[in-house]
Amino acid sequence: MALSTDTSPVDITAAEPMRQVGALIRSARQDRSLTQAQLAERVGTSQSAINRIEQGSQNISIELLARLSVALKSELVTFGDRPRPSHIRVEGGHKLHGSIAVNSSKNGAVALLCAALINRGTTRLHRVARIVEVDRIIDVLRSMGVQVTWYGDDNSVEIKVPENLNLAEIDADAGRRTRSVLMFLGPLLGRFDNFSLPYAGGCDLGTRTVEPHLIALRPFGLEVEATTGWYRATVSHDVPERVKVVLTERGDTVTENAIMAAAVRDGVTVIRNASPNYMVQDLCFYLQELGIQVEGIGSTTLTIHGNSNVNADVDYWPSEDPVEAMSLLTAGIVTGSEITVTRVPIEFMEIEMATLSEMGLRYSMTDEYDAANGKTRLVDITVYPSELRAPIDKIHPMPFPGLNIDNLPFFVVIAACATGDTLIHDWVYEGRAIHLTDLTRLGANVRLRDPHRLDVSGPTHWSGAEVSCPPALRPAVVILLAMLAAKGTSVLRNVDIISRGYEQLQERLISLGAKIETFRD
Repeated sequence: MALSTDTSPVDITAAEPMRQVGALIRSARQDRSLTQAQLAERVGTSQSAINRIEQGSQNISIELLARLSVALKSELVTFGDRPRPSHIRVEGGHKLHGSIAVNSSKNGAVALLCAALINRGTTRLHRVARIVEVDRIIDVLRSMGVQVTWYGDDNSVEIKVPENLNLAEIDADAGRRTRSVLMFLGPLLGRFDNFSLPYAGGCDLGTRTVEPHLIALRPFGLEVEATTGWYRATVSHDVPERVKVVLTERGDTVTENAIMAAAVRDGVTVIRNASPNYMVQDLCFYLQELGIQVEGIGSTTLTIHGNSNVNADVDYWPSEDPVEAMSLLTAGIVTGSEITVTRVPIEFMEIEMATLSEMGLRYSMTDEYDAANGKTRLVDITVYPSELRAPIDKIHPMPFPGLNIDNLPFFVVIAACATGDTLIHDWVYEGRAIHLTDLTRLGANVRLRDPHRLDVSGPTHWSGAEVSCPPALRPAVVILLAMLAAKGTSVLRNVDIISRGYEQLQERLISLGAKIETFRD
């Protein structure tokens, strides 16, 4: 991160820089095998202060930051206008060990933050993922006049929505850096006759990712016109009391947008071909806490009895993230380790585990128990070193309850560890498969058939290499996990994209015994 070269006393007080600096300090301390108490002694402060700094909850003076840099032998910040990208150095070939808990869902948190606009009362979300995507949505909310406050030791966030939102002051820069801003369309059409939202450059109306949203929201009277850098929305209130919506694409965010549009109107809405995925269920459970009646949760047909005047004080705990669960399990699988991943949302992992079982993975699973939201079913899974074999059939994603599209890339690195040939069919995304061919740099035999299909042959004799991080979140993490298995030293460059979807992933892998160092050059 970059700071001013002004030498006068300065406190770092903005939430995002504090969080970033705290993560850098924690990573550097762990790389030096120091406890918080040892670091505190070196810089002349208390262990509790170091803990607060690492959590991003305490202001840091430039003087203290300089002392930390000296104590850790690490340049924590750069001075000037251009921040330097961060990289990861991995000493691979080591077994992992221990237990690690799955964090709450990033996708669930983003949807719930958007849905908080429905509520005139106070929404408190607990155990929220502290990641870049969440921070960007919060930046947008705050710019509209919403009061958003982090508090407590469990990443709780309190949201208070004013009677009058100020869309004229919306943070366009933050909005254009997250596609999740699209999910403001649903809740806002209940408040405004006309409004504008920023959209990311290169995203035109009519593309696959945008048009389904507009199709889903037209029955609620929404029309959108694209102008330079903006969606210009107009809302007609000449809508019947009962609305039927048939989604042309069973997308997660599309379904969430339709659900929120249904929730903010007085009337009954039936949504067909709805996604029943984990983040959609989280949204429905939250709406029920607000007093909105939602029928059919977990199915492809939802019936929603909306309310245009919701005023409730509610607490909600987002469910655990099945994609993070798959990431952590994959770390154990590809390194041939015995690790336990706790709080796995098994309802959204059953196809993945069945596929892994077919491939010869040995694992054990506890009895189910409830998540903090009282709805999601969790288990603890222990994976053991296994002789993997290629599956007979291809591996491909499907809408829930099929194999999660975001979990598919992890099967590429797992298939590379298995004996035999595996066909991976990524039919949803154009071009994502090509990023996974970077695994060849580490010794894998991964061949691109076309933009959607990969042939993977194994087993792989992994070896260390230097790789530039692909501009896609899941392939980036897959390459990092392969580096854990690769003997020797690997370097993954420009890894900032990983923080968009994962909270302290490198540090959490280090807690399992991974040898990872974050650095800048």
